Amino acid sequence: MTSKLSVDGVWRPRVTVATVVADGERFLMVEEDVHGELRLNQPAGHLEAGEDLVDAAVRETLEETGWEVAPEHFVGVMPWINPRAGDTTLRFVFAARALRHHPDRPLDDGIARALWLTRDEIAASTARLRTALVLKSVDAWLAGRRLPLDVIARLRDAAV
Repeated sequence: MTSKLSVDGVWRPRVTVATVVADGERFLMVEEDVHGELRLNQPAGHLEAGEDLVDAAVRETLEETGWEVAPEHFVGVMPWINPRAGDTTLRFVFAARALRHHPDRPLDDGIARALWLTRDEIAASTARLRTALVLKSVDAWLAGRRLPLDVIARLRDAAV
């Protein structure tokens, strides 16, 4: 499958972040409305203009789950081509430790709830996963894929 080009003929992938948050054998997940269907995903979302990737992962996790997290590792970049729209997404996956929950914090629009699931429960819900990258992210973390965060350049460290 090939990715479509933008209106001006230039390929521009979307950039998203996702966070694998483990607590023992359970992983923090969200149940979200995607085109009228409830899907399972990690806390994830789009990078905003001028935002660091790591900061985006922390922000998205808090907005979608009410959990403050501390990023610990970079898991990797996972590309995905949307079969409906044909556009490419580059998903930057981080691993983080849960710090504090804010149960009264409103969740982002479209997020039905945050929940903790085991790898087996996630795998048993394959038909409900937002994309195959959800389980691939968990499996990469379980396989020990953990790079130091400093492999990701930070905007604040960029030369002007």
